[in-house]
Amino acid sequence: MATQVKLSSSNAYNLTVLAASCNVNDILKAISPRWKMQILCKISSGTSQFSRLKDLFPTLSDQILGKRLAELVTEELVIKKQVPGTVPLQTSYIATPKGMALMEIMDQLHEWGEKEW
Repeated sequence: MATQVKLSSSNAYNLTVLAASCNVNDILKAISPRWKMQILCKISSGTSQFSRLKDLFPTLSDQILGKRLAELVTEELVIKKQVPGTVPLQTSYIATPKGMALMEIMDQLHEWGEKEW
């Protein structure tokens, strides 16, 4: 769990100044938690079930995978669907158009990094 920043701290002030000067910082903060973009990448390329995602990232705990999936759903980057007719009931995750658009940008960022970094 992340440590709360005291509102009166210089760190809180710096975060406010950064947010006011460049809105990209908020976006970077939202997409930067560990595993988040890797999970979205796999979902956008067709891996849709918790257990299959877990198999792809064996060192990722169930707790963090569940947390990141919930964040992606809340941010409307993926939708969570129940798979009808499955016993036990199965859930799948599907990238939304918003999530796919973000993955296009992430792919471009990756290409830039390969070329320039």
